[in-house]
Amino acid sequence: MMKGKAKSNRERKLRELVKRVWENVPHYRAKMEDVGVTPHDISTARDLWKLPFTTKEDLRNTYPSGLLACSKEKIVRFHASSGTTGKPTVVAYTRNDLQTWTDAMASCLKRAGVTSSDVVQIAYGYGLFTGGLGLHYGAEKLGCAVIPASGGFSERQLMLMEDLGTSVLACTPSYALKLSEMLQQKNKALKLRLGIFGAEPWSETLRKTLEENLKITALDVYGLSEIMGPGVAMECPAKMGLHLAQDFFLVEIINPETGQPVKEGEEGELVITTLTKEALPLIRYRTRDITKILPGKCDCGDSSTRIARIRGRSDEMLIIRGVNVFPTQVETALGKTFGLSCHYYLEVTGSEGHKDLHVYSEMLENLSPEAEERLKAKAISNLHNILGIRVELHLLPPGSIERSDGKSKRIRSTL
Repeated sequence: MMKGKAKSNRERKLRELVKRVWENVPHYRAKMEDVGVTPHDISTARDLWKLPFTTKEDLRNTYPSGLLACSKEKIVRFHASSGTTGKPTVVAYTRNDLQTWTDAMASCLKRAGVTSSDVVQIAYGYGLFTGGLGLHYGAEKLGCAVIPASGGFSERQLMLMEDLGTSVLACTPSYALKLSEMLQQKNKALKLRLGIFGAEPWSETLRKTLEENLKITALDVYGLSEIMGPGVAMECPAKMGLHLAQDFFLVEIINPETGQPVKEGEEGELVITTLTKEALPLIRYRTRDITKILPGKCDCGDSSTRIARIRGRSDEMLIIRGVNVFPTQVETALGKTFGLSCHYYLEVTGSEGHKDLHVYSEMLENLSPEAEERLKAKAISNLHNILGIRVELHLLPPGSIERSDGKSKRIRSTL
């Protein structure tokens, strides 16, 4: 994947990174000392396994700035992810970090086919969430006209698309689905041609739905606030996986249970090391995202590292009677059933020894009792074929599941 000078440059950056956190971040130094590693032990990317993992708990335990590798005077911005257990995960940026982020995002958008002629409407949230501003600065660097719409206010979103000639829509796939349904009820002449969707796992089924309803090419973008924000990896129009911004990141795939590397081409948890971040560099950060490194060259001609689309998160994986289930698998099965929408949610009931999965799926239209039973039987069959287990399916009337202006909450309750 890497050749000559580029590989040498990345490994030089890795050595500089390890030396810098050893000297400037007491938390990292203590973790390295605990496993008996010093910067002298790290020469190439093959030595990464010697270094300890970083997890979200490290960020929480050192809140708000215990992992900073530079002086606070150099910080020019903070972002934060939602704090589901209290404190948020705070991420800091120097001026150089923001430039790196801009460059990485611009490169991703260019790979997707965005040009300076495009009008890019950004319906990701602005503020502490990294999605909005990350896409914003990348698109501006390409010379695009940017509409910083942020999330919500859906009627206004559609008005802006029509009046300002939006050609590229950037938002979560869940919100794009909501907008596509609203558009089907209106007679609007839009110039949309491309969708940049991310911030949550989504299936090929949903991609097809969005492409048909919005008359666009729908592409996946990947990132996470702890690492940088959006711009870590991006699909190209060939749709053969997401190209990694490998000037800035090293990636590994590990078994989420054992922490050991998986065999080449196998699926596992994505682990990322930042190579260029100044304020908050992360070494071997466990993302909890399940994917794999793809072999060979993309049809676009690029032989750089590619990862498969995120299948789900290891901490959102459901284990039902010994079988691993991801929401995206359910989404795929429901999408194969004509008559069902892409709106659904999951609940788990029963006891620890015998869990049952309940799937709540919305119908496209109200049906007679006989037709509803036929639809239900077909959906149950598709779910069994993909999941390998029997589930309890509940069909809901059209429009009964709340639409999301951001990330959809697929798992409503678990044991």
